[in-house]
Amino acid sequence: MFEFLFKRSASKPSAPDPIVAEQAAASAQSASRRAEQVARARAVAGDEAAAFEFIVSSEFADARMIAAEHIHALPLLEKVHQAMRNTDRRVAKLMQGRIDLLRHQAAETQRAQASITTAQRLLQDDKLSPNQVAELDRQWQVIKATPELATAFAAARAALAARLEAQVLLQRAVIDAVAAARALASNGQGAAELAQTLANLDAQHAQHVLSPERASLPKHLENDFAQAREQAQSVLQALQQHQALFDARQAVLAQWQAQDGATLDADTLKRAWQALPRLPESPLSDSLQQQFAAVLASAPAPVITAPAVAAPALAEPAPRKPRQEQTSVAKEVTEAFFKTLDAMEAALQDGLLHVASEHDKTLRDSKHGRLTPAQADRLAHVRAQFKQLADWARWGGNVSREELVKAGEELPAQQLPMAELAKKVGSLRERWKSLDTLSGPAPKSLWERFDVACSLAYAPAAQHFKQLAEERHGNAARAQELIAETAALAAEESTDWKHVASSSQRLRQAWTHLGTIDRKEKKRLDAEFGAALDALSKPLDTQRQIETARREQLIVEVGLLKPSERNTVDMLKALQDKWQELAKALPLERRAEQALWQRFRAACDDIFAKRKETAHAADHERREHLQARAALCVSLETAVVPDTDDKARRAFIDQLLRETRAAWNATGPVPRASEAKIEQRYQAAVAGVQAQADAIAERAGAAQANALRDKLRLAQALETALLEGDAGADAALWAQRWSALPALDAQYERSLQQRFAAAQAALGEGSAAYVQQLQANQERLRAEVLRLEIVAGVDSGAEFARDRLKMQVEVLQSSLKSGQKPFTQAAQLMQLCAIAATTDARTASRIETLLRRIGGQVK
Repeated sequence: MFEFLFKRSASKPSAPDPIVAEQAAASAQSASRRAEQVARARAVAGDEAAAFEFIVSSEFADARMIAAEHIHALPLLEKVHQAMRNTDRRVAKLMQGRIDLLRHQAAETQRAQASITTAQRLLQDDKLSPNQVAELDRQWQVIKATPELATAFAAARAALAARLEAQVLLQRAVIDAVAAARALASNGQGAAELAQTLANLDAQHAQHVLSPERASLPKHLENDFAQAREQAQSVLQALQQHQALFDARQAVLAQWQAQDGATLDADTLKRAWQALPRLPESPLSDSLQQQFAAVLASAPAPVITAPAVAAPALAEPAPRKPRQEQTSVAKEVTEAFFKTLDAMEAALQDGLLHVASEHDKTLRDSKHGRLTPAQADRLAHVRAQFKQLADWARWGGNVSREELVKAGEELPAQQLPMAELAKKVGSLRERWKSLDTLSGPAPKSLWERFDVACSLAYAPAAQHFKQLAEERHGNAARAQELIAETAALAAEESTDWKHVASSSQRLRQAWTHLGTIDRKEKKRLDAEFGAALDALSKPLDTQRQIETARREQLIVEVGLLKPSERNTVDMLKALQDKWQELAKALPLERRAEQALWQRFRAACDDIFAKRKETAHAADHERREHLQARAALCVSLETAVVPDTDDKARRAFIDQLLRETRAAWNATGPVPRASEAKIEQRYQAAVAGVQAQADAIAERAGAAQANALRDKLRLAQALETALLEGDAGADAALWAQRWSALPALDAQYERSLQQRFAAAQAALGEGSAAYVQQLQANQERLRAEVLRLEIVAGVDSGAEFARDRLKMQVEVLQSSLKSGQKPFTQAAQLMQLCAIAATTDARTASRIETLLRRIGGQVK
């Protein structure tokens, strides 16, 4: 049996184990297919349809992930996500992320386009309001638009701003035009100047009406301009009418002044002057009246007798005084009399009838001596002029009173505002009083008509003012109720500060909306309400100071946060929640609350900005780490193993893997989205290189196992030859055949070399003793074979079942002993191969089986 085995091994070279070879071939084939599909995945860049087909058909996750990087169209992303949802979670997650990004971008684009459409619609709207533009700006602030849409929106927004600016300028111009039109009624311009100014205003208003932004004008501005324009037109018409009347009287006066005074008749002049249209009272009418008086004075004066008033002055002579003293007093009285007479003449010349009346009273009350005929004629002439002017004034006053009555009777039909109506009635009554002073008392019937007309016209205003008075009394009563309510709340001393703040705000607003109150009571009620509100607000102000300090503390705490710490966001959210709780518990005054909130928000934004900067820096660093790790993956993927012996190649691969692993561990973290991808790529690259190392190791192990089997067979063949007694003649041949076999690992080579050398030494005279030793070791060999079969899990056969069960107990007991280091299967196999013993066919077959099972572990 052993001779047959020996001859077979000598005549035919040893073949590798088929199982090991098959595994190595499968591993190499898998690595080749992986590399091929990775290359195909990289080659589909730019062809998304081909990338989709490759992902669906590929069997390697790494290749699918590489191809998925080249897909960006939404339909293909959805198809890949649907196909890989239950197959490859990494590819599905990548597709879902890109789908969400595209949908978000589409939504943002849609919102931006809607805002641009709204802006363009507002541009076409006739009634554009600032609130609409402000709302549009608020909507645009939360939209992340593309540069093209942002440019389009900026253009539309600039056009809207131009329209708003045009609206403001138009409204300002119309307001100025209204103010200018109202000023025309009181600026004292002449008729020509007023007409020119009014024409200019009409031209400007025509431009305003033709403005594209006319629809944005408030309606009241147009009504105000129309009213102001009507008032100015009325003033212009009155001036023109007055000017026409003045010109007519002036022409008549010029004709009379051109005639000789001796040819004029005073009565005829008076009748002609009265027949002319009456001129309203004004400085011009006074001037004309003075000129007419001068014309009358130039006419021949009627014969006037001495005044009768002088007689009473001489009826009761004064007590006689010394002549010198009487002369001095008479002189002074005469001088005073003539000064008063001169002043009366000057007043009549100036048309100041009321002044002349005062002087006439003074002259009548004065005591003067007898007048000379010339002085008496002068006095009579002056008094005649005074009477004539008084008659004219009385006539003009009655005419003016008739106009006042007519104006009073027309007031109810004008439907004026109550304030303006009261002002009009008051003005009419004041003018009536002034006429009493200038023109004397009015007839009773005329006064009664005027009084009835004014009372009737003023009745709505009186009712209105009565209602206002009642409202003022009601407002005062409500004010008193508010004061009582405020005092009651202050007396409660409530700790519900939010309720106190809202009540204080409500009472303050209610007080401001009370309406008008009588001035006498207003000051007192304001003082009482202020005192009650102070009593209510003082504790609230104290509590608000405390709350302000708490908010200040929150701002300080936000400033102390470190943006780089992990729990900063959680702490910041907790501070924000705390701020909201404080704001809900007690809101501060609006300005203070807004100012504190702006500071708190700025501090929070600063934290987030710093975290964002840190995150950007960390992202940049992670991307650098990702590039470094990608370079390591490329170095492994493109590594070329030198074409040398297996030992050198394994050493090269081991060194490459160690250096790459050290460099890999030296790099920092990478972006989380790429972490699994780059790790998988690295593991795949390591697996590819390790597969080459494993293939080399498998080949080396198979070669060592075959060499071990061949040398063991040769040693067994020599020992069998010694047992049969026919090995002595072939001693040199045995040594030659041993040398022809490849060398083993040092330990195996030493053990088998010692066994083979011992058998060689037994050739010749010592063969009998060695044969006895071989026979004696036969049971030991079988026991070691059984023990190694138990350890390696190899079936021993039915005939060895009893011995195997017994040996299993011993092996178990040996493994449970403390302090003993268990032998490896390779070490036990080496110990088995070193036993020189007689080997039968069954034992040799069992050893061959163990060699096939454990021989691949030989290093």
